[in-house]
Amino acid sequence: MARRNVLITGCSSGIGLALAVKMAKDEQKRFKVYATMRNLAKKEPLEEAAGSRLGKTLEIKQLDVCDEQSIKTCVNMSNAGMGLIGPIECQTIEEMKTVMDTNFFGLVRLLKEILPDMKRRKSGHIVIISSVMGIQGILFNDVYAASKFAVEGFCESLAIQALKFKLQLSLIEPGPVVTEFERKVFEDGMKMDLSAADEETAEMFTNIYLKNYKQIFQSLGQTAEDVAEHTVKIILAENPPFRHQTNTLYTPMTTLKYADPNGDLPIDIFYKMVFQHDKIFSASLNFIKLLRWRSRKSFDLGKPSQ
Repeated sequence: MARRNVLITGCSSGIGLALAVKMAKDEQKRFKVYATMRNLAKKEPLEEAAGSRLGKTLEIKQLDVCDEQSIKTCVNMSNAGMGLIGPIECQTIEEMKTVMDTNFFGLVRLLKEILPDMKRRKSGHIVIISSVMGIQGILFNDVYAASKFAVEGFCESLAIQALKFKLQLSLIEPGPVVTEFERKVFEDGMKMDLSAADEETAEMFTNIYLKNYKQIFQSLGQTAEDVAEHTVKIILAENPPFRHQTNTLYTPMTTLKYADPNGDLPIDIFYKMVFQHDKIFSASLNFIKLLRWRSRKSFDLGKPSQ
C-alpha cells in the first residue's frame, strides 16, 4: 500500500495532537502526516509526543483556517475548532462570528483549496471532526451547535458531488472529549458576565449546566486518544461510512432525532431529563462513571507486566 499523505488541522492539543501522533507512529508507516496549527509557538507538546518520528513521518506546519493566505501557503483531515457556551444574551455577535468562522468557514476555506486537485486526481478521503451536536443541539451550546449543524449540512450536500469524482467524505462525531479545549470552554463559562441575562436564565446556566458540566465529562467523556483510534479506523476502512459516532453512549440521542420527523421527541425528552428528572439524571451519570471506572481498573489489572 502506498503511503498516504495526511493533512491535519488543529494539532497543538487535544484530538488533533493525538491523531497526528497516532498516525505518525503507525507501525506499518502507512502515513506521512502534515500536522498544522495556528500558532507554531505551541508546537512543543506535539514535538515531544512525536519523538523520533518528527521529521520522518510527521512534519509540523503553520496553518490558520481563518486565513485564506495561510491555507494557500500550506497546501485531509479537518479538526480545528472553537467552543462557546452560555446564554446568547451574554455573548457578543463578534464571539459568535469567531466560532462560525473557525468551525465552519475554516473548513470551507480548506476544502476550496484542496478539492480541485482531489477532483482532478479522482482520489482522496476527506475526514472531518464534527460532533454529536451537529445532529442534536444541547442546552446552552446554541452557537457551537449551529456551527456544527452548518458543517453537517455542508458535508451532506458535498458528499453527493464527491461521489461523482470517486472521493470519500466522512464525519467523525464525538460526544464529550476530555481535552484542554473543553477545560478552556468551561473556564470561560465560569467567568462569563451574566448581567445581560434574566435571573432565571443565569441561575439555570450556573446551577444546572455548569454544575453538571464536569460530571458529564467524567461520566460520558472520551480521551482524545480514543477518538483518534476511531478516526484512524475510518481512514483505513475499505468502505468508510459518511457518519461515525465515537461514543456509543450517545447513539440513543441520535436515534431519537431521526425517530420523530416533527422533532418534538428529542426536545421533550431533553427538557424532562434536565428540568423534571434532574436527580435521576445525576444518579445515572454517577452510575455510568462507576461502571467505566471499574472497567478501566479491571483492564489495567489485566495488563502483563513490562
